[in-house]
Parts: sequence; C-alpha cells; structure tokens
Amino acid sequence: MRISVFFTPEEVIADEVAGTTAVVIDVVRATSCIVEAIANGASAIFPAVSVNDALETRALLGGSALLCGERKGVRIDGFDLGNSPAEFTSAAVGGMRLVMTTTNGTKAFAAAAGAKRVLAASFFNLTAVVDEVARGGETTIVCAGKEGRFSLDDTICAGYIVRGIMDRSSGCVTLNDQAAAAADLAALHEISGDMLADTAAGQALVDVGLGSDLALCAEADRHQIVPMMYDRVITAPRG
Repeated sequence: MRISVFFTPEEVIADEVAGTTAVVIDVVRATSCIVEAIANGASAIFPAVSVNDALETRALLGGSALLCGERKGVRIDGFDLGNSPAEFTSAAVGGMRLVMTTTNGTKAFAAAAGAKRVLAASFFNLTAVVDEVARGGETTIVCAGKEGRFSLDDTICAGYIVRGIMDRSSGCVTLNDQAAAAADLAALHEISGDMLADTAAGQALVDVGLGSDLALCAEADRHQIVPMMYDRVITAPRG
C-alpha cells in the first residue's frame, strides 16, 4: 500500500491521483463543515471553486439550494451560511442541498476529482476515515493549504490519518516524503483548539473574530461518517 500526501492542491499531479482513494482535508474549516452538514442530514453538497460557479450551480439546481461559503474567513455577502461548522445544524441543513465555495477547501476537491474515490476528512471523522482507507489500495491525501501555501493544521490531520493507516496495516506501507513528514508532525502535536490557534489558519480566524470555531474544529471523532464525492457532488456514503 502506498500513501502520498500533497500539501496544497497546486502540488497535485493528476496521474498520481487517478485510480486512488483521495482524501481531502481542510480542517479550518471546509471539510469540518462538510462532515457536520452530512452528519446533520444535508442531502448533497456541490463544491464550487468560485463565487460565480456557486451562483451558476444554484441556478442550475432551480434556486432551491443553500449558498454556503467564505472569503478571507467571512461569510460571502448574500449567502445563506458561512463556513462555521456551528452553522450547519440539522435545523439549517437537514434535507437540503448545499452549494459551497471556500477560499481553499473547494479547490482541493477540484484537484482530487480524477481519483477513483474522493473522501472528505477532518478531525471530526478522523477514525472513520482511517477505517475506510485502511482496507487497502493506494491513497492520496490532498491538503487544502492556505492560499496556495503549506498549512500546519491540514498537514497534522493528514499525519494522523497516515499513522492510523500504518497502525492498522498488516502489510508494507510506503510513504512519499510529504506523507512521512506529516506523520512526524502529527506525533509532535495533540489535537486541540490551542494547537489550531497556533497555526496561520487559526490565527486568521481569530483576527476576524471567529476564533471560537477552533475548539469545535478540534473535536476529534465527533462523527462516524465519511462523506464521499461522486461526479463532483458530495453525499453520505452509498450502499
């Protein structure tokens, strides 16, 4: 089994993703929101790279979907929801289709779209993701990063997944250099709101008055569900 980690969507090589199980991570906060939304009954999430793409997608859906997302951490003007997991309650999203665009996370889903399977991961569903991908096969982990650069929070989450797979595997597991580095970083950092607050992504949230999201995003194994993207639409697992 081989595990490859990409620190940003820009690093992703399409040929290396094709045929693999791709795991997309944006701890602060897109994939945390996606896991929370699906766990609370959202029927589908349509990731969009740009605001215009999001508006066009909702129009194609007949205007009935909720618009969700942020730029620079703040809810986009005119959108129904921002990018805080606390907003994605069952009352808000149960039974609804969501169109989501974020600064970093939705770009990572676009970069991973050529994989055999695409999973959404965060600390919220850490063990469930490890259980899903540890069954075997080649895995690529795509970190959303921060505006095209390395992000510590996503890399630590990737490292926890790498270490979890290695712990469960009875065979040989090979890692690319980024996966080995992520595993080493995970060994040095406990999952906590304080850890997230020490990252660039966390500090950016504090700067816009949304630091309370960090403790929530650090709730490991809050859910036992692994949202999956089929034909560029994220839903609960099928079958």
